[in-house]
Amino acid sequence: MPDPSNVSRVALLGVPAEMTRTDTVTVAAVDRVSTGPHGAGPGPGAAHAPQSKIDMHHHFCAPEWREWAERHELIKPGQLPPWARLDTEATIGFMDRAGIATAVLKPMLPARYGSSAQLREAVNITLQSMVEVATSHPGRFAFYAPLFLDDPDTSSWTVRRGLGRLGAAGVNVTANYGGVYLGDPSYDRVFSELNDHGAVVDTHPHNLPGCPPGASTVPGIPNFMCDFLLDTTRAAVNMISRRTLDRFPDISVILPHAGGFLPYIASRLRALGRFCEPPVDPGVVRDYLRRFYYDTAGPMAGAAALLEHVSADRVLFGTDWPAGPADTVTELALPALDSDPALTPRQLQGIYRDNALRLLPQLATV
Repeated sequence: MPDPSNVSRVALLGVPAEMTRTDTVTVAAVDRVSTGPHGAGPGPGAAHAPQSKIDMHHHFCAPEWREWAERHELIKPGQLPPWARLDTEATIGFMDRAGIATAVLKPMLPARYGSSAQLREAVNITLQSMVEVATSHPGRFAFYAPLFLDDPDTSSWTVRRGLGRLGAAGVNVTANYGGVYLGDPSYDRVFSELNDHGAVVDTHPHNLPGCPPGASTVPGIPNFMCDFLLDTTRAAVNMISRRTLDRFPDISVILPHAGGFLPYIASRLRALGRFCEPPVDPGVVRDYLRRFYYDTAGPMAGAAALLEHVSADRVLFGTDWPAGPADTVTELALPALDSDPALTPRQLQGIYRDNALRLLPQLATV
């Protein structure tokens, strides 16, 4: 496990490293991200109402954190991608067009932190910002508390503050920290605390271990295209191998992007899991695939591949906004979900709203 005091720690939640390069953030660039390729909104055909959906995969970069991080020279002006600078009103406009009633914020705090104290300050600023956003817009927002599992003391503090005092809907973690994947025993202390809270543990991929910061593993192909899906898959397989859900039975784990490649390698894992260390029993693979939750951010592939292994009541709607542009959500992802032949209208209602309310009843009263 990485040393929590390691000053070279790169702490990223929900942002591709190749998108953290220095760019000139212009009004035009932000407009393209927030409205689609033609700068005029997603268009009348893309409107998706009524406002009933719950977005379980919705990125958030606190403006207070950005100012603080720039002031402390943790990031350079313009380093973040343009979408990280969108304000709440732009987000609500997107939500209204997409028919989203409530979004659960996934916080991003991309910087190198010099100490645990500095990391704790960054987390606290972000938590306070999300509380303010949720309070200022009743019913529209809930939020996850960001955990950095390579710093167990700060993670424990965040669990107590975020879940215990501020009303976070759950916690957000990355698939790996310095190459140490979810399921590793070094995270057991924090997972035990999460289990005591019966917490929802929302996961998000990161760059694969060994990938140079800011660089694509394959030149010209963004890491979020392929590597992120593999990162999620590695974390899921490690949690299966380490029997994480058996050791911490009261947590609920959400895998983003429909579980990465997990649905496609399920048969391979059942057949060849005996070569893992510790070995993976085929029955455990079937059991865990049914116990994970999955979001639709992506857009995801056709639902049939996932539903071969998973009940539709474990699938949650997610947009990936604003990393995922508005037109991708309204013109591709939503129409694909609505017309997917593997999904019934009742199942779609569950994916868009009801499944999230069963998992997080508090979303009905945020």
